[in-house]
Amino acid sequence: MARYLGIDVGSISTKMVIAAPDNVIAAWCYLPTAGNPSEALRRGLERLETELGEDSSIDGIAVTGSGRKLTGEMLGAGIIKNEITCQMISALNFEPCVQTIVEIGGQDAKMIVVRRGLVADFSMNSVCAAGTGSFLDHQAARLNITLDEMSLLAEASRNPVTINATCTVFAESDMITRQQSGCRKEDIVYGLCKALVANFRRSVIQSKPVQVPVVFQGGVAHNRGIIRAFREEMGMDVIVPPFPELTGAHGAALLCMAEKTESAIRLGKLKRLVN
Repeated sequence: MARYLGIDVGSISTKMVIAAPDNVIAAWCYLPTAGNPSEALRRGLERLETELGEDSSIDGIAVTGSGRKLTGEMLGAGIIKNEITCQMISALNFEPCVQTIVEIGGQDAKMIVVRRGLVADFSMNSVCAAGTGSFLDHQAARLNITLDEMSLLAEASRNPVTINATCTVFAESDMITRQQSGCRKEDIVYGLCKALVANFRRSVIQSKPVQVPVVFQGGVAHNRGIIRAFREEMGMDVIVPPFPELTGAHGAALLCMAEKTESAIRLGKLKRLVN
């Protein structure tokens, strides 16, 4: 069975997906980049090798993400593609009629407008990370809760507070004020989720049309509070794939499969290219 490796090397995390025909994901891994993409790549390949075996053959490699050029050169990837295209390909595979893609990762947030299976328009956040996953990580740590706890608390909120999330400083100031005023933690957390969505709407969506179906991708899509906020703030449903954090790598693997690039190599040898 043919297997195609998609790799998404981001500033916060590195994702790998090995896809096979008939939408089979043979293996995957997700690990922090931690400022060292080469080491993250090596550890990721090591995990895939452990799962599938050193002699498992990869029939093609495609790379995306901010570290795609370096990674592509190291591995001799047949395809080096931007994140917008790869996110769209994964979304279309999951929801063929998708018209809008919302993707929020560790340090960036995107909206992709899809028409007839092609990218019609897209926009991204500015250099500020206030509306991204790292922002939520920071606030969860400050509240001494995990991201899973944040998700559950947001779902339980009945009276969310108003928080200014245009930047981290403003958000922290508002959160401290709400805590000192005796507001419930779940209402503070969901207020933060609503503020992130409002920030996304203002800085990323702007005046672009948002048409259903809307697919929500990226690691932040695991947060049920953010999903709730999107549904309430936007007045429409959002569809979340089973593995939203892997969609960039998954789209890269699917692109490689579609173009049938010829670069067959065993996982063991692939790992040695990084060492």
